[in-house]
Amino acid sequence: MNRKELAGQIRDKESFLCVGLDTDIKKIPVHLLKEKDPVFEFNRRIIDATEKYCIAYKPNLAFYEALGPQGLESLQRTIEYIPDHIFTIADAKRGDIGNTSKLYARAFFEYFNFDSVTVAPYMGEDSVTPFLEFPGKWVILLALTSNQGSQDFQTLTCSMDGELLYEHVISTSRRWASPDQLMFVIGATQSHKIQIIREQAQENFFLVPGIGAQGGDLESVCQHGFNKDVGLIVNSSRGIIYADDSTNFAEAAGKKAAELQQEMASLMDKYLP
Repeated sequence: MNRKELAGQIRDKESFLCVGLDTDIKKIPVHLLKEKDPVFEFNRRIIDATEKYCIAYKPNLAFYEALGPQGLESLQRTIEYIPDHIFTIADAKRGDIGNTSKLYARAFFEYFNFDSVTVAPYMGEDSVTPFLEFPGKWVILLALTSNQGSQDFQTLTCSMDGELLYEHVISTSRRWASPDQLMFVIGATQSHKIQIIREQAQENFFLVPGIGAQGGDLESVCQHGFNKDVGLIVNSSRGIIYADDSTNFAEAAGKKAAELQQEMASLMDKYLP
C-alpha cells in the first residue's frame, strides 16, 4: 500500500485507527478455547467487527511466537483474512546485522506479506536498509516510545548542539528513505513532544501507540501531530480487543472501535491543516 492509498483510506473512513491484535491465549474468552484455532477465531471475529472503523491492523509477533508453530499458523491465517484495502503492520521490532535483517525482511514482506514492519534502529543504517529494499513496503522505525524505560536512552543528549538520541535517530534515518517508505513510532504518552517531532519530520507518518490503556491523550496527539495527509496511525489494542470477555466480545470491540473512529472524525474536522 503506497502513501496515496493509505491517505485515501484515512480520508474515506474518516479514521486513522489501527487495531492491535495482541491476542493472548490466556485472555481471550474461554468459550473460544474449544475451537481448533482459538487465536485465529478470536482475530477473525475482531476483524469482522472492526474493519469498517479502522485503517490498519497490527499483530504483535510476540503473542504468536510464544505459541510456536501453531501461533505462526494463526498469524498467517490472520494476515490472509485481513481485507486487502487495510494496512498491515508486523509489530516485530527487529534489528540485526545486515544479512540477518534481510532475512527478517523476507519473512515479513514475502512470506507473510505484511505492508510494514517495526524496526529497532540501535544497530544503525546497515541493519535498517535491508528492509527498505522491498518496493511498496514500509519501515516503521522506533523513535520515541511510550514505555517508562524510554527515558533510559532515547532522551539522552548525544551531540554538542544538544540533540537528543531520538532526534538523532529521526534526522539520520530520514536520509536513508523518503517519507513514502519510512514512518516513526512516537508514543502517545509523549504527546508534549509531538509538535517538535512533527516540525522535524513534516511529511512522515507516525505510528502512535499508547492511546487507551496506557493513558495517551488522543486530542493532544492530533492537535500537534497532524500533517496534510493526517500523518498519524493511532493504535489501540487492549482497549478494543479485550473490551468484553463474554460471547459478545466482538460486538463490544466493534462498539469501542466505532467510538474511537467518531472521535477521530471530529478531531480531523477540528485540526486538519
